[in-house]
Amino acid sequence: MTGTPAELDAVTRTLTAAAYISQVSDRHPLTGVDAGRYRVFLRLALATTADTSPRQPDPVPGCQGGVLIDLDTARAARRTARKESSSA
Repeated sequence: MTGTPAELDAVTRTLTAAAYISQVSDRHPLTGVDAGRYRVFLRLALATTADTSPRQPDPVPGCQGGVLIDLDTARAARRTARKESSSA
């Protein structure tokens, strides 16, 4: 992880709630434009469950599904629009 001391502390607390942190390195200060920030290496242990079925994403509230977009057609239309606008 990379961040300020406060950011590193906050992320470490959050990860502790979700996993077991088995090792934390010393804070290595960064230099240059990243002065005041530190790099920390963590080793996490996550508990797994016996259920290995893929998890379905939670539905988005108010979303009834959407229209599928043909990406090849959308890209072709975008290229055409760029060519027309650049020659004008």
